[in-house]
Amino acid sequence: MITTLYRLIFCILLSALSCATQAAVAKPSPGGDPFEAIEIVYSATAHPDIKKIKAFCKSHHIPQSSVYQWQNRAVIFGHIPNVRNNQQRLQQLFPAATVKLYESPFYLFSNQDNCSNKTPAKEWEHIILTANLVSDTIKQREYLQHHATQFKQWPEISQGFCNAGFQQLLIFKNGRQLMLVISIPKGADFEKINSKTTENNPRVNDWNKMMAQYQEGISGTKPGETWVFFEQAK
Repeated sequence: MITTLYRLIFCILLSALSCATQAAVAKPSPGGDPFEAIEIVYSATAHPDIKKIKAFCKSHHIPQSSVYQWQNRAVIFGHIPNVRNNQQRLQQLFPAATVKLYESPFYLFSNQDNCSNKTPAKEWEHIILTANLVSDTIKQREYLQHHATQFKQWPEISQGFCNAGFQQLLIFKNGRQLMLVISIPKGADFEKINSKTTENNPRVNDWNKMMAQYQEGISGTKPGETWVFFEQAK
């Protein structure tokens, strides 16, 4: 399992992975409506009130399938109407929590824009992960610069995403925290399509090794654990 997940994402090196993945279904946005994420972070010993979060989503025209959870954190991801207003409403609803907005990704891979196959899948499933950048601000800037030039200097990375049939890959940043979202066709076998990312593509190992120096786990992760998966909330 871990060997397979190491092939998951060229822009990160996954380590000591122990979380299962769950995905929600979403339709692509031909009109260009953006994807956003709102994260609700509770105290270390608390658990998200998923029922209350889903009720909020329902009353604000957000699909309840857009809610994900990892330990003391919940994420709402998708096309969120009036996202900044809803962030403020959620902060008022959960005053003891910290509500964080992920609004504009600094990295965007799009199957339509970056692959020869321009036809998107009719429905998508999202896989959501999070990690922190290290506290060294020089390394933080290096990390962002590597991603800004990746398509030109490391074309093998996006080609691997194309080979796997990834529909979209977004990386958001809020402070040091990164939020990564991989969108795949609904019903696709993630393990199977993921194996195509490294097929005849050896340079990705160099990228993975380079990226490992820039990332670390968020609060609550195990020793040696960097990226963790949010599961779709039930």
